[in-house]
Amino acid sequence: MARSEAGQDTRLAWVDVAKGLCILLVVLMHATLGVEKAVGFDTGLHGFIEWARPFRMPDFFLISGLFLAARIDRPWRSYLDTKVVHFAYFYVLWLTIQFAMKAPGMVQENGAAATLADYLTSFVVPFGTLWFIYLLAVYFVVAKLLRPLPKWLVLAGAAALHVFAPHTDVFIVDEFASRFVFFFAGYALAPQVFAFADRVRAVPVAAIAAGLGVWAVFNAVAVSSGAAHLAGPDLAFSFIGIGAVIALSVAITHRFAGQVLGYCGRNSIAVYLAFPLFMGPVRIVLLKLIGADAATAIAVASALAGVVGALAMQWALKGARLSFLFTRPAAFRLQSRRDARPASSASPAAA
Repeated sequence: MARSEAGQDTRLAWVDVAKGLCILLVVLMHATLGVEKAVGFDTGLHGFIEWARPFRMPDFFLISGLFLAARIDRPWRSYLDTKVVHFAYFYVLWLTIQFAMKAPGMVQENGAAATLADYLTSFVVPFGTLWFIYLLAVYFVVAKLLRPLPKWLVLAGAAALHVFAPHTDVFIVDEFASRFVFFFAGYALAPQVFAFADRVRAVPVAAIAAGLGVWAVFNAVAVSSGAAHLAGPDLAFSFIGIGAVIALSVAITHRFAGQVLGYCGRNSIAVYLAFPLFMGPVRIVLLKLIGADAATAIAVASALAGVVGALAMQWALKGARLSFLFTRPAAFRLQSRRDARPASSASPAAA
C-alpha cells in the first residue's frame, strides 16, 4: 500500500484503530489478571475481560495477516528479513530484558542453573507476554510454505485444526493449532474484510452504534452461557466479534478516540514489548499503598501506566543510543536498506 495514495491511507486508517483497541485490551487483560493473582479474588473488570476473550487475540492475529498478500511472493531472503528476523530480534532482545528483571528472584528461589535453563527454554517455549510475536514469526513462515496450495483449502484445514485442536500441553503446538485460522483468514479473506469495512463506512453512525449494542449483549450471553467457548461455535463468535471491532474502528476513525487508538495501533510493537516494565511496578506500589479494596482501580491504573509508559519510553529513545530497543538496527537485517521496501504505517508488521 503506497503512502502516496492519501485516499487509500485514509480508507484503511481503521486498521490502526483496530490494532490500538486490541493492544489496549491485551494490556488491560494482563493488568487485571496480575492484580487478581496478587489479591486472590476477581476484580470488577473480570467479567469484561472474559467478555472480550472471543475476539481479543483472534482480531489481533487476523489484522496481522491482512497485508500479507503484498509480501508473500517476495524472495525468501527479503521475506524472512521482514517477517521472521524482525520478530526474532525483538523477541530475543526483550526476552533478555524481561528475564533479567525476574532473574534475581528466580535465582534465589530455584538456583542459578535452573534459572539459566529456564532462559534457554524460552527460545523454544515462548516467555511470558512475548508469545504473540514468537507465534507470528512461525505463522509467516508456514503461510509462505503453504503458498502453492489453494487458500480455501488451507483455510478449511486451519479451521479444522482449531476445532479439533490436539491439546498436547506443548505451548507452541497448541497455540498454533488454536489461532492459525485467524491469521490465515486475514490473508485469505483480506479483500472481503476491506470490502466489509467500506460498506460499514456508508452506514449511519447511529445504526452502527445500535448494531454494536445488540452484538455486545449477544456476545455477553454467549460468554456467560459457555457457548462462545465451545469448539466449533467459538469460531463463529470470534469472527462476529472481529466484525464488530472493524465496524467500531471504522465508525470512530476520525473522532478523538479513534485518533488515540490509531496512535496506539501504529506503535503497538512498542506497547506490546515494554508495557510489563511499567505495569508491574505500578501494580506492586499501588497494592502496598492503597490495598486490595481498590483492586479494580489498581488494575486500570497499572494498565494505563503500561501503555503510557511504553509510548513515552519509545518517544524518549527516538534517535538516542537506546533506540535499538524499538528499532531494529541495520546490523540485524538480512537485506540492505536500499533493497528494503518501505511498509505502510497500517501494516501489521509492527505487531
